[in-house]
Order: sequence, then structure tokens, then C-alpha cells
Amino acid sequence: MTELELAAGVGARPAGHRPDAELRVDIGRLRHNIRTLRERMAPAELLVVLKDDAYGLGVDAVVTAASAEGVAWFGAIDLPSVLRAKALRPEARVFCWATATDEEVAVALDAGLELGIGDADSLERVARVAGDRGERAVVHLKIDTGLHRNGIRPEAWPGAVARAVELEAAGRIRVAGIWSHIAEASDAEDDASRAVFDAAVEAARQAGLRPEVRHLAASAASWHRAEFRYDLVRIGAFCYGVRSAGAPEIEGIAPVATLVARVTAVRDGLVAIGIGSVDGLPSTLGGRISVVTPGGPQSLRIEPTMSWVGGWDGAAVGDEVEIFGAPSVGVPSATDLAEAIDTVGEEILLRISPLVPRVYV
Repeated sequence: MTELELAAGVGARPAGHRPDAELRVDIGRLRHNIRTLRERMAPAELLVVLKDDAYGLGVDAVVTAASAEGVAWFGAIDLPSVLRAKALRPEARVFCWATATDEEVAVALDAGLELGIGDADSLERVARVAGDRGERAVVHLKIDTGLHRNGIRPEAWPGAVARAVELEAAGRIRVAGIWSHIAEASDAEDDASRAVFDAAVEAARQAGLRPEVRHLAASAASWHRAEFRYDLVRIGAFCYGVRSAGAPEIEGIAPVATLVARVTAVRDGLVAIGIGSVDGLPSTLGGRISVVTPGGPQSLRIEPTMSWVGGWDGAAVGDEVEIFGAPSVGVPSATDLAEAIDTVGEEILLRISPLVPRVYV
């Protein structure tokens, strides 16, 4: 217990007790963001990225909202998120970046997922498991265009493509797509990656593959550069209103999540709020950001199970303090917080503990 906690008469939360805070998810804003993105990306289709339970906002709510806006593609690297999406929307096309074991492949095939293939071993494993089941796996071959985040190296691409042609002929796979990740570090690097991607697609077609979807870009590249959109764009952060670090706010896109904590004690000009570092609030934010209180902006100090802000006239238990949200209403965004500690807005969202209730408004 810190000196401040002793002075305020406030101790640590008992084990298992929820923080006195909630993450409010604005479904109207989410739907608006998705609508804006679909309009801007057309004729390319939008794949809504759902990694880590839709960036911690909840797969169920996001899939329901996106489906209402006409989204037909979902995807993530983690199986639990995409399995839940497919269960909610059996008719949707749901893409899993990668699988690591025979068991994961079997589970994915049972659910009807489309699978990313990033190396020769993965290609053989997926084809073998599918063939043993008498099925044809739907796969997307990944070319490493320079980011080195998984993917078949360009020098190995001809051999992988030739093997994919054999496996298609054997009825074990169907190559539905070719894809990659880019660094989004500079236009020059991204252009070089796009050239590698285009060459890989052409080589696959020359070898006899007929991929129906090409997908290269995520949020930033797909927003700013139409030539990177191809047939499908994979967008996570921008769907949730999370701008890129170091970049301006995105016109027509707003953060959908607001983190609110309630006042639990008022002592000697200080106010305790019911969220701390064990709830996912990075302790390194202490002293670097201001939060929004009923009395205006106040500095923040973060303890393990609670945090402290400067007091204001009339502060009372139960008052609400906004930690991040939408800058358009005067609240710092998740990316504003991230920039204060040299990270990205997605991390701020993803760190928030599942013990913090998600409330949909």
C-alpha cells in the first residue's frame, strides 16, 4: 500500500473484485466507421479484423454491427476470434491468418474457415489434414514482400506455387487468394513491396492458379493509397477509430471506445478512481497524460489497483473520469495515450483487462 493510499484510507481491491470502471463501446460510431470505410474502399471488399476478441471490444458486438452494414468478410490471426465470428455468421467468409498444428487445422476446417499459408510446411500440413478428411481446404498463399512477418520468400515462391498447383489437382486445396503484409513505413518501401506482390500474383497465374482475391493492405495503406486495395482490404484499427501513431485524426472516422473510471474516494485534494495497472492501464502513463474530470483535465498517477487524479470542487464518490475516448468531445484518444509512451493505440485498447466490463451504447 502506498503512502497516498494510506493517507486516503483506501486499500487494494480484494482478489477477484472487478475494477470500478467500464469500457463503453459506441455501436453507432462503429457502424458509421465501417460504412465510411466500405464506401472509400469500393469496389474492393472490406474484411473487418477481429484479432484478440475484436481488439478487446467483443467479437459478438462487432460482427453484429459490421454485418448490419453489409460486411461479408472477417478475419484474425487467433482461432478463438474467427471461430466465434463464423459461428455468428455462417454465411460470411472468415479468414484465419495462420494455424500451427494438425488439431488447429482440423478445427478450422470443421468451422469452414479459409486459411493463410505462409510457408511450405504449412502448405503440406493443411493439405495433408484436409486430404485425410476427404476435404478440400480453402487457402490463401502468402508472399513475403519484405516485412518478414511470415510469408513465403520470393526465391521459394515458384516452388510453393508449383506444389500448390499439384495439391489443387489432387483435390486437397483450393487457392482462393494471394496476400501479404506491408510495413507502411514509407511510400518507397511500400511501392517496392507492391511490386513483389504483383510479380507473385502473376507467377501464380502463369503456373495455373486462379486466385479470386488479392489482399495486401491494412488500415493506413488502404485509406491513403487506392492502388493498394486490390480485391480485399484487411482493416482493424480504423474500424475501431484508432488512428496511426504520429498521424492526424482520420476524416470521417472516430474512436468507438471510451474508458471510464468512477471515483472511489476523495481525500485532501486528491481523487481515487477504480482502475489501475493490473486492469491494463500502463503505469508508464502516470505523469504523462491528463484525464477528463467533471472539473476539467487533471494529471494521472497509476497504482496497481487504483489511480489518482487531482481533485476538483465538488468531487464525489461515483463521479466519472474519462481516460480515453473521442477527441471530438474533448477526450484524449487511445493513440494520444500511446504516443505519450512510444507505442500504438491498438496496444492501449488490447491491454484493458477482460475484468473491465464492456458496455455497449
